[in-house]
Amino acid sequence: MLKNILYSIHRILGTILSILFLVWFLSGFVMIYHTFPKATERDKNKHMDTLQGDMPALDSILANNIPKDEEISALSLKSYAGTPFFEVKTSDSIYRIPASPDMELKTPPDYQEIKAYAQRWCQAEIVRVDTLRELEQWIPFGPLRKDFPIYKFYFGDEGKSQLYVSSVSGDALQFTDKDSRFWAWLGAIPHWVYFTSLRQNSQQWMDVVIWLSGIGSIMCIAGLILGIRSYIKEYRRKKKMKSPYRKFAYKWHHILGFMFGIFVFTFVFSGMMSLAKVPGWMVKVHDPSAEKRLYSKQKIESGTYTLDYRRLYEKYHGQIKSIEWSFFGQKPIYKAVIDDRLHTIDASGTSVLAMQLDEAAIKSRISLLHKEPAVISLMDEYDNYYVGLTDHLPLPVYKVQVEDADNSIYYINPKNGNTRYFNNNTKVRRWSYQALHSFKFKFLAERPVLWNIVMWTTMIGGTLVSLTGVWLGFRYIKRKIKRLKKYICSKKKNNTNICQ
Repeated sequence: MLKNILYSIHRILGTILSILFLVWFLSGFVMIYHTFPKATERDKNKHMDTLQGDMPALDSILANNIPKDEEISALSLKSYAGTPFFEVKTSDSIYRIPASPDMELKTPPDYQEIKAYAQRWCQAEIVRVDTLRELEQWIPFGPLRKDFPIYKFYFGDEGKSQLYVSSVSGDALQFTDKDSRFWAWLGAIPHWVYFTSLRQNSQQWMDVVIWLSGIGSIMCIAGLILGIRSYIKEYRRKKKMKSPYRKFAYKWHHILGFMFGIFVFTFVFSGMMSLAKVPGWMVKVHDPSAEKRLYSKQKIESGTYTLDYRRLYEKYHGQIKSIEWSFFGQKPIYKAVIDDRLHTIDASGTSVLAMQLDEAAIKSRISLLHKEPAVISLMDEYDNYYVGLTDHLPLPVYKVQVEDADNSIYYINPKNGNTRYFNNNTKVRRWSYQALHSFKFKFLAERPVLWNIVMWTTMIGGTLVSLTGVWLGFRYIKRKIKRLKKYICSKKKNNTNICQ
């Protein structure tokens, strides 16, 4: 009875999903080397305006433009179309204030300013501009609707580059060329199911991917049980470990499924876990507010910053493009884009110095988040939760292990304060997603040649399992159609075209 149920589950779901599995594996090969195109932060930094002109005292800007009863949650200085301006966010409003009262800041920027900005992205001339009021393939994300209309610039270069710019902020949203678009069609789009009609609704897209991969996981489990059962049964009968199937497609689907089926399962299951969370009833989170406390923003007050931002501006005059007022714990810092890179500057002293956190600063930061004791160490090699593969995570970092119920771990970059946080729940999610899907754990990450061998071998095996599954599914449908035709014809007295 159970065997028949498992056979039905594996055969029916396999017939439906095998073509999808084949596409996922084939596109996965491309995904090793190419992802969905995007305008990177470094690209955006490169094409930003450089700050120019005399800068005013921050106190005067805030006193003259921001109501005293509004707390400042974010503050930055940048420039657009040659006009430097302060962007101040409060709980009630967003203020954009020119650095000089003699300057005019257009909000939103006009088309000519946006076109001039777009031209920086490519040396070739702009040959065409579309005004988009609907999302399309290269900007399929629902939140981008707030930027409508979006200008799409076509350039006359050999790469057929295309740039998408918001009419609201004047910022670049996406940049592609013919190569990145080609590889995306073969890789990221089918692999991530990045089709505009689906992807523009984030929740619907997530539900579809989770359900498809979840049902696919059930299909794999059924196949693994049946495959192992068949080998055991054959061994008991003939004392030989061989497939009982004689037909070519059945035999090789069974053999390959036995060898690689576990990897087919882990790939599809971990794909589901890329979007799903580990339920709290499985791995409880005792302090759910810990992560929220980590990323919560503090009130910005100019008096907290001992280092006047104008000293930073003067030191990097002609190179600096933006300054953001921020904190690491209670330590004030500036995040400044200089040339095309983001630098973190310690604002607690009077000299312009790059931030370099010591153990005392880390301890002070953690004490704001946890009352429990913590062990702090400087880590100069990767571990299983902080591991570089394609994202080139920096070393050394401070590793903080908190003795709380969640076994919290923090990895803190001493040069910029960037922090990664794990608890028991997110550790399980990391193993069930990144470790299983990309083999992203310390042992393989430190051995790139071995990583490539393992990845290619398992993916080739998964491709062959899926390919034989597609063929068996085709044969299954063909048999069903033949039986249905025979049944219909047996019920009709007069032959029809279908019976001839």
